[in-house]
Amino acid sequence: MAKAGDAYFAFPHQVEAFGFDWGRLALTVGPDVNGAGRFSGGVVDVAPGMGHARHNHPGAEEIIFVVSGTGEQMVEDDEGRPITRDVGPGCTIYVPESRYHATLNTGPGPMRLFVVYSPAGPELALRDLPDFRIIPPEAG
Repeated sequence: MAKAGDAYFAFPHQVEAFGFDWGRLALTVGPDVNGAGRFSGGVVDVAPGMGHARHNHPGAEEIIFVVSGTGEQMVEDDEGRPITRDVGPGCTIYVPESRYHATLNTGPGPMRLFVVYSPAGPELALRDLPDFRIIPPEAG
């Protein structure tokens, strides 16, 4: 939990992050970070040529905003058919409740996303993945 005076402001390097073979997720807002109760969110960095596998968040919606980089985003429609689009900076992706989705960085450099989950909590299931590791906050 952030210090009281810092509860409203967080940089990705200041919080504990989830590390994976494809990149990292730094939760900068949520119940365990600053007491947010209805949603959680953070910064996702995806390495070039990498991505996260098709998955869903049961009972939760997700918003993905592409900050930088380029990639392919897949979101399944109501019938479970994959809809894939090229995405880049400024694109907002809406993932309906419990819907399967996947992200692939197709660009030459890192891809940075900002994600929001509502309600908070589905991102905690990522701790069960085999390549999961904790990346401690940077000092200072």
